[in-house]
Amino acid sequence: MTAPEGRGIAETAFTGNTFRILHVSTGNVCRSPITERLNRHALTVRLGERLTGGLIVESAGTWGHEGAAMEANAEAVLADFGADASGFVGRELLDEHVIRADLVLTATRDHRAQVISMGHSAGLRTFTLKEFTRLVRAIDPATLPDPLDEGVVERARALVRAAAALRGWLLAPTAEADEVYDPYGAPITFFRSIGEEIHQALDPVVTALTGVPARPSSL
Repeated sequence: MTAPEGRGIAETAFTGNTFRILHVSTGNVCRSPITERLNRHALTVRLGERLTGGLIVESAGTWGHEGAAMEANAEAVLADFGADASGFVGRELLDEHVIRADLVLTATRDHRAQVISMGHSAGLRTFTLKEFTRLVRAIDPATLPDPLDEGVVERARALVRAAAALRGWLLAPTAEADEVYDPYGAPITFFRSIGEEIHQALDPVVTALTGVPARPSSL
């Protein structure tokens, strides 16, 4: 999978269009690194390294710990899922990140508001992770481009447009339903519960992006 320079995953030889997914939290050492790496892992498992070349998955923090490693408990959570935590470097969210992103998925509504307040016409492509999950579940996969015929990039772009069109029609049952709470400083048990929460929210998103459902668990 294509990755930003210095983020620990080598680029592939993909030469077509790209679609950039940006995960945003506060410090970019807990929630957004977990989400970034779980997303990359799930995409690669479902499509293989060659077919995910057009998808760039990265993260940043609104109060990002620039240059920092992710929290040790976040690394442990990724190991639980078999995802790669190596080479991660924390980043502070910059205008250029928002400008380049085709889809911004935030941990909370406050993060979403902060991204949108930066401008760059980000409103129609910025969602909380759980909000996007809720909207994606309502989209008929048959209305999206076939990834084998038109590619995952075109499918991803169509998915974002469809989700934006549904916003305002499918509201969260409670405000808290769209939040992923911050585990910073918490014990590993809370980190693992947040990791599972993120994993469950990502699953339908990755299925919608790729057209490939998750493999049944062997457990």
